[in-house]
Amino acid sequence: MTARDRAEKIENYSFNEIYAGKLAVKIYESRAIMGLAAAAMVAEKIRTLLTGQEIVNIIFASAPSQNEFLAALSKDGTIEWERVNAFHMDEYIGLPENDTRSFSWYLDDKIFGRRNFRSLNYINGNAASIGDECRRYAKMLVSYPADIVCLGIGENGHLAFNDPHVADFNDPSRVKMVKLDAECRQQQVNDGCFGSMAEVPAYAITLTIPALMAGKYAYGIVPGPQKAAAVYNTVNKHVIEQFPSTILRNHENAVLLLDRESSSLL
Repeated sequence: MTARDRAEKIENYSFNEIYAGKLAVKIYESRAIMGLAAAAMVAEKIRTLLTGQEIVNIIFASAPSQNEFLAALSKDGTIEWERVNAFHMDEYIGLPENDTRSFSWYLDDKIFGRRNFRSLNYINGNAASIGDECRRYAKMLVSYPADIVCLGIGENGHLAFNDPHVADFNDPSRVKMVKLDAECRQQQVNDGCFGSMAEVPAYAITLTIPALMAGKYAYGIVPGPQKAAAVYNTVNKHVIEQFPSTILRNHENAVLLLDRESSSLL
């Protein structure tokens, strides 16, 4: 498939488009189509970047909202995966090793274990010193600056685990420990990741807002009716930490991909 053919394939996924600040908002008919379109878009960006640089660094989100996107992307055999360094953006603190509810396990299952990446770089939520782990991972992000960030938006508007009460658009840290708010923890139950609120860890390690915004290209993949209010806020509220995802409107190269349900309030 030529570059022109791939570009035409992306455009064949029918969508409506609006802009919110610098943020391109693309609305697709269904969650399945949105996932395919997101994968085609990200894959094309990876291939384009690899024509001008040796490696590409990608940060991936871990959530059910990413399922369709990651399923499609992981099947793409045209990408030189051996030239891609993979990172993940947040992790619970204190889950048992190899717990299937951890974000590292999720990414292994959905994409990391399906392709031969140049490197896989995990956050260790069971590190002996969480402070040292945050500093270690922050140094890696400096050594391997993000080219692409693939993210979701939480029901409370969080990016990664930057809930409203800890989000800082000028955060001096790249990686930090945070206490998760009740709405965020309840979302993990609603998503079927945990059986009850009591099972959801209270603390996590997360990349900060500046670390996410430092990515050259950002793709927000946000399907489902439960995200409609957060999507509305992202597009319409003032760009303030009370609504963390509003910061995407300031990114030079960000795209928000929605389905009919998540865009229903726009």
